Amino acid sequence: MEASSSFFFVILVLLASALSSANARVHEHQFVVQAHKVKRLCKTHNTITVNGQFPGPTLEINNGDTLVVKVTNKARYNVTIHWHGIRQMRTGWADGPEFVTQCPIRPGGSYTYRFTIQGQEGTLWWHAHSSWLRATVYGALIIRPREGDPYPFPKPKRETPILLGEWWDANPIDVVREATRTGAAPNVSDAYTINGQPGDLYKCSSQDTTVVPIDSGETNLLRVINAALNQPLFFTVANHKLTVVGADASYLKPFTTNVLMLGPGQTTDVLITGDQPSSRYYMAARAYQSAQNAPFDNTTTTAILQYRSAKTATSIKTVMPPLPAYNDTNTVTAFSRKFRSLGRPEVPTEIDENLFFTVGLGLNKCPPNFRKRRCQGPNGTRFTSSMNNVSFVLPRNVSILQAHHLGVPGVFTADFPASPPVKFDYTGNVSRSLWQPVRGTKVYKLKYGSRVQVVLQDTSIFTPENHPIHLHGYDFYILAEGFGNFNPKKDTAKFNLVDPPLRNTVAVPVRGWAVIRFVADNPGAWIMHCHLDVHINWGLAMVFLVENGVGKLQSLEAPPADLPLC
Repeated sequence: MEASSSFFFVILVLLASALSSANARVHEHQFVVQAHKVKRLCKTHNTITVNGQFPGPTLEINNGDTLVVKVTNKARYNVTIHWHGIRQMRTGWADGPEFVTQCPIRPGGSYTYRFTIQGQEGTLWWHAHSSWLRATVYGALIIRPREGDPYPFPKPKRETPILLGEWWDANPIDVVREATRTGAAPNVSDAYTINGQPGDLYKCSSQDTTVVPIDSGETNLLRVINAALNQPLFFTVANHKLTVVGADASYLKPFTTNVLMLGPGQTTDVLITGDQPSSRYYMAARAYQSAQNAPFDNTTTTAILQYRSAKTATSIKTVMPPLPAYNDTNTVTAFSRKFRSLGRPEVPTEIDENLFFTVGLGLNKCPPNFRKRRCQGPNGTRFTSSMNNVSFVLPRNVSILQAHHLGVPGVFTADFPASPPVKFDYTGNVSRSLWQPVRGTKVYKLKYGSRVQVVLQDTSIFTPENHPIHLHGYDFYILAEGFGNFNPKKDTAKFNLVDPPLRNTVAVPVRGWAVIRFVADNPGAWIMHCHLDVHINWGLAMVFLVENGVGKLQSLEAPPADLPLC
């Protein structure tokens, strides 16, 4: 009888698996990257967009589905597309960062990205991963549960992507090229946007302000994405509570808050209920700026949460919410500490690779062959940044993944340091002798299945700052965050091994640290970098090279036939 029951149980499991696979679908899309006229802040610009849309198309799929996107480049710049937060299990060729997993798609060329969603649900996004095209080339990527599976919270009446962006009244590529030429910091943006619109507080913007509908008594899901290029952002809605239920396509134990803080790259899913008098209420976002004395865009973008019954009441004054001060790190810390995974996650408790990475800025001395106009950083220097005193340099003739897969020598070295070459008071007064990093294309190799812990330590070199660190190809558990220098003897006791949040981007606190863990079960070349694009341009990045395991299912797939050539 017991054997018979076991047999039928196995049959049921196999049937469920077969039905689940049968429900999976293939979604095919065409992305055309090209210049399109976009008017913002009274001016019209030839802006690089996807399919003439700004922001770009929202992609909606289910867990288990396959996404196929053919990208055709009709712009005058090289381009790649990164599917931010997608695990890309064995499909590293589809990850997208230029010269890491692929050569860029040249003007006139095309490339088809193909990958399957495995075990992820919630809000992610896609964006260009080539120079500063990400300023306007981005869009939402929504992953719903498998057909028939519910959300772990009451089903919302409607869902609305809220994409927070950053706008320059100039060509962003020209902005970063000028900064590269001079060695100084790039010009800050002229506005922030919600779903591409700056909102009522900017000139020539009020008639196009984004309007988000809601009915009295209904509960809706806002999928908030920080797509800004260089700025962590606060987000709030006047007179309404926000119940956080997910982040980075992972579910959370719900908690209620008045304000969100998202670093660039991060996503947060929140429920909002129409429990206020029928009217119009501003959604608003503004900068969180942790670097002292650094210029930033100190403006506020708005959208309108509008009750349907108030639609015709044009005379109603829209309610404005309070927002934290731009340097309110206490609010950021309190918000971050509320994140807990839903259920019991499988946190690795044994560690094979215990790594310690410093992150921060630096200053390069002016090279002897450079004129003064090329060294306009502080005291005649050029800005730089680094991890463990290595300023990352992208290859130019072949990608790191191609070089690894084909055995091409001389493209990278496998000597990225597991800890800082010199130990120092990371968040104290740092000797000027440590301000200039070494340049290199260095990777850190991981064996398949390695259990990895990384301590990410901010530094006071030039200025401490909150750094949103994003790891491609993986989600990771954030075990703890704190301020000052990480002390393993004291701070290990603070680790949450019960229900830590699962993220793909961690905001390392200003003058502080964060500890993450993951299992290296996805072979390929995976860049880990600061998602402030000005910092990755300066070299705040490194690459994990995860080796193949045993057999086909633990090995990187073969490269696609249309993989772009350098």
